[in-house]
Amino acid sequence: MYLECIEALNDVKLLSEKELGLLSEEITDFLIQHISKTGGHLASNLGVVDLTIALHRAFELPQDHIIWDVGHQCYTHKILSGRKEQFDSLRQYKGLSGFPKRSENPVDSFDTGHSSNSISAGMGYVAARNLKGTDEKVVVVIGDGAMTGGIAYEALNNAAMVKGNFIIVLNDNKMSISENVGGMSDQLSRLRTGYFYQGLKKTVTDSLEKVPGVGEPMIRTIRKTKSGLKQLLIPGMFFEEMGITYLGPVDGHNISKMIRTFQEAKKVDGPVLVHVITTKGKGYEVAMRHPARFHSTGAFDIATGLSQKGKPGYTDVFSTVMKKMGGRNEKVVAITAAMEDGTGLKRFHNCYPERFFDVGIAEQHAVTFAAGLALGGFIPVFAVYSSFLQRGFDEVAQDVCMQNLHVIFAIDRAGLVGNDGPTHHGVFDLAYLTPIPNMTVMAPKNIWELSDMLKFAIAYDGPIALRYPRGAAFDGEKEHREPVVLGKAEILRQGEKVCLLAFGAMVKIAVEAAQTLLQENIKVTVVNLRFAKPLDEDMLLEMAKTHEHVVTMEDHVLRGGIGSAVSDFYQVTGTTVSVHHVGIPDAFVEQGSVPKLYEECGMDCDSVCRLVRELINL
Repeated sequence: MYLECIEALNDVKLLSEKELGLLSEEITDFLIQHISKTGGHLASNLGVVDLTIALHRAFELPQDHIIWDVGHQCYTHKILSGRKEQFDSLRQYKGLSGFPKRSENPVDSFDTGHSSNSISAGMGYVAARNLKGTDEKVVVVIGDGAMTGGIAYEALNNAAMVKGNFIIVLNDNKMSISENVGGMSDQLSRLRTGYFYQGLKKTVTDSLEKVPGVGEPMIRTIRKTKSGLKQLLIPGMFFEEMGITYLGPVDGHNISKMIRTFQEAKKVDGPVLVHVITTKGKGYEVAMRHPARFHSTGAFDIATGLSQKGKPGYTDVFSTVMKKMGGRNEKVVAITAAMEDGTGLKRFHNCYPERFFDVGIAEQHAVTFAAGLALGGFIPVFAVYSSFLQRGFDEVAQDVCMQNLHVIFAIDRAGLVGNDGPTHHGVFDLAYLTPIPNMTVMAPKNIWELSDMLKFAIAYDGPIALRYPRGAAFDGEKEHREPVVLGKAEILRQGEKVCLLAFGAMVKIAVEAAQTLLQENIKVTVVNLRFAKPLDEDMLLEMAKTHEHVVTMEDHVLRGGIGSAVSDFYQVTGTTVSVHHVGIPDAFVEQGSVPKLYEECGMDCDSVCRLVRELINL
């Protein structure tokens, strides 16, 4: 009933405070109903329904700016800004994005998808505001998990330089940073943000600074005494010591109380952190009991919370093999950056807890931590999403590869990942990993080769990356299970004129294309490259001698990928052969199902078959 009243931005301001609670219940039910059909981030969004309502009520949008860290919790924000009717298309091809998107609506202030960068972006907005001489409010909403990211600390370290009001909302849904001291906390918040207190503090400081020889020492003494008192009375001293006013903790499901706190926060001349306590999955019992499972979910049955189980994915196979290898080799250790479930390390953790390390959202630290473990005689496996490993490039190059250390990078979600869109597509890893000396990069054609390659990586000695896609694993070509040999490819089909050089997930497409073309009496050669670095140079020379055309196939951007490496090799060696490339163009690919995105990028079976037909008819 109340949700029907929300048709445009700021309609929430037309409701009474009592009606806001009823609106919250309706939005909760709306999210459960829709996400059960489309899939998406459920637990995190249910946890911030009340918080989002309070933010939209307390601030003037779109003049004020709200920046959502990560952004997967922005669904209520989208509903309150007039996008409710688009929710059937959530995360679908050309539909509503599951993350903030400026091109979708001007009230989305920053395109996000990765974590920990909101405070930096907000400070940039504040600096721009000050330079323009305007007075809009800037608010960032960051979770306690995202606070573990290094860039968040870098921003906090510089926050004291901020001039004018800047509000950081800490959405604490997992760990309590400080004790809730109830009434004392409320009174301190009001006292310390009141105009009298702020004005008196400034007046006293300004007056003392004018007293030569005495003023400065006295100010230091007062500040030292004040700091000691605050240690006893005020929670959040970590932030206070960094020059950030702390308010809270506040009940993140008490809309009225949050609105009042945000009004107080607006009075602070400088950076202020509002600590809000929320519950992930609020309003849906199953999600509250299993927040990790409902962090990002596919379609599910509301009554049971169970999702439809498809074929095992590459992550499932990795999970099984890691567990087995952990039992066989006590030197194997596992590292995750707050993605234990997503990367398949939960089983390893359960079996070998002393050899499992979750470092939080801190990929740079994870890479160098792995380097230290390797130097200490262990075999670290860092399981990480491709797009998240981008943050640790410098550490991969300097701390691992330069020292030629045996660190294994299990790169999940490589290639196009589907409905999470451009922030999560893992399409740049070859371009930033293969140029680094000492690095070896490989990708399996199917579940059996993933198992063999992980075992190969553990037995290897040096930096090595194993990349594999999201979703159901290809189980075909089991009969082709040659031992994994460093830098050696395998020929899966022998044909003529055209050779398809396929890497990783594209082997499945190459095999399907070869089978389709065979029905037209067109025989093509299919090669499973296996290694992006080192390339099988002998095989490349042989294919150039026996074929008129070589077609590289990769689920990666064409610039800096397999195609570039093969073309460079042929050019350097003076080899004459017609080379063509299938891969991702020089553009950020939007959301949609992987088959649909393959089709859009010309990477699907039909597109490859059309290319081959054109080549043989030239």
